Amino acid sequence: MEPALSVHKVPPSDATGNGPSYSPGELRRIPVPQHRFAALKSNWLALYEPLTKELALQVRMNLKQRAVELRCSPQTPDRTALQRGYEFMQAFLLGFAVEDAIALIRFDDLRIDSFEVQDVRRLQGDHLSRAIGRIAGTGGRTKFAIENACRVRIVLAGSKVHILGGHMQVRLARDAICSLILGTPPGKTYEKLRRVSARLRERF
Repeated sequence: MEPALSVHKVPPSDATGNGPSYSPGELRRIPVPQHRFAALKSNWLALYEPLTKELALQVRMNLKQRAVELRCSPQTPDRTALQRGYEFMQAFLLGFAVEDAIALIRFDDLRIDSFEVQDVRRLQGDHLSRAIGRIAGTGGRTKFAIENACRVRIVLAGSKVHILGGHMQVRLARDAICSLILGTPPGKTYEKLRRVSARLRERF
């Protein structure tokens, strides 16, 4: 049986006498795209557990508005928990796997950069399809190469590109993707990625 999309409140904790520095009940609403509703339903438990247990947020699926609602509870540690929960859920709804999106809860230096292929170069029809194909590569090979070299995660959603990672890593991945969109041969891109990967290994 699939888990119900309903309110999951955090259990009450012992009173400490120290109230939160924000208003419990503060709410954020994240609209659910039609094409992600089934994925949300099947991953609901994996999503709500870190939101309620790690961030102490209250979570509800508003079926009427087709949106996920996150609310601060009296046990929520601080206001940043609500923002991190919002970013985590938004990342999943953009297409990132739960295990990748959850990094936004646990690490402070991550972000998502989103852009359209047409933002880089005005393309239509077959030209646009070929550009998207160059980013993915045969069997996803090019996309995986960029992810591994730059230490990021990438989602291709039609003509939209979403990149999850640290600031520098996202910039390097975006540069590689833009080069492919502009027509740089994959061989040159792979060579540049090898240099990028070596540079990141030296730095970290």
